[in-house]
Amino acid sequence: MASIEPFSLSVPNAQLEQLSQKLSTTNFPDELDEAGWDYGAPLADIKRLSKYWQDKYDWRKAEAKINELPNYKTPIDIDGFGTLDIHFVHQKSPVKDAIPLLFAHGWPGSFHEVSKILPLLTSSATPSFHVVAPSHPNFGFSSPVTKRGFALPQYAETCHKLMLKVGYPHYVTQGGDWGTWITRIMSLLYPSSVRATHINLIRGHAPTFFSNPILYLQHKFSPSSAREKGGQARTNWFVKEGRGYAAEQETKPQTLGYSLNDSPVGLLAWIYEKLHDWTDDYPWTDDEILTWVSIYWHSAGGPAASLRIYYEVAHDAEFGLPRTWEYVPKVKLGLSYFPKEIVVFPKAWGRTMGPVAFESEKERGGHFAAWECPEELVGDLRVMFGKGGGAEGVVEGKNGYGVEIRRGKL
Repeated sequence: MASIEPFSLSVPNAQLEQLSQKLSTTNFPDELDEAGWDYGAPLADIKRLSKYWQDKYDWRKAEAKINELPNYKTPIDIDGFGTLDIHFVHQKSPVKDAIPLLFAHGWPGSFHEVSKILPLLTSSATPSFHVVAPSHPNFGFSSPVTKRGFALPQYAETCHKLMLKVGYPHYVTQGGDWGTWITRIMSLLYPSSVRATHINLIRGHAPTFFSNPILYLQHKFSPSSAREKGGQARTNWFVKEGRGYAAEQETKPQTLGYSLNDSPVGLLAWIYEKLHDWTDDYPWTDDEILTWVSIYWHSAGGPAASLRIYYEVAHDAEFGLPRTWEYVPKVKLGLSYFPKEIVVFPKAWGRTMGPVAFESEKERGGHFAAWECPEELVGDLRVMFGKGGGAEGVVEGKNGYGVEIRRGKL
């Protein structure tokens, strides 16, 4: 436990004053009549949120709520990149033999997404979990990276070494968005430690006759269900209308970074669009939206740093996204399908990703499952790792059951 220190967030007053000044001098664009959401975030919404951010939003209240979490920082040495200070939340369960679980966030999320599922996962309900939720490098309150080439293997290395450092040589993972692809690479590189992984952004490939003849025939000759047709429509929408952000972040993140680092309203619009488009009519409050955005604005590396993962992964020929869609053996896989995920492929595709130990199809929910549908996500994890579940007992001596012990953080 050496060199693991408690962390308390305290944004300097000068930074908050600068933010207020920038908000007060915003030069808003015009907007076409009846534009709605077709052209991006509506002007009326952004003006309302900007005004609220400047006049009424209480960052100190949000900051105090974040500081109620068991926050820590610790240095992690990453091969070829030196030492990075990693911020993470670590909540232990009161249940003896709780299952160690790494929660991996994505973009435009953060460690903050764990806050709704944390009390559920670490409660006395069984199976129970010890939960570790880091801010990835370049995100939140972890160090930014200053060298090129920090891609999925390095994010995976960071998470794995963090789990070892806090005392979990064997563990399971849960991830969405980049958290899916990071934990997939963790399963590939560290299968003796990662005993099972659960994801809610699911890709895979259409099964082929030579790789999986039974799955291929089932997929080819089974008529598409109404749900699969809905998933195809959702995927088509994203490919055609929803992924322009990724093309920019994969190719010229530095150029975009100037705007996001300098303009809080630009950052707000960039993220707010995703919170609207990627969820299943989730009723975002203004405070929720501005806390998500503020975590990026006040992050250790600034908003631009979080974009670079797109470039690095897109330019990694060996461990790019296509590698994460392929079959990964040895590590059991859980799949939860939410209808308003940004892409929704047939279940047969997901089954090509690894030895599937759990599947579920949810009636509601989108990209940010831990925030939109915390009870449903936790319920799936309890079924997957519980008695009779496909991943029961995967961590030796840590099955999530047992007598309660005194609650502690570390």
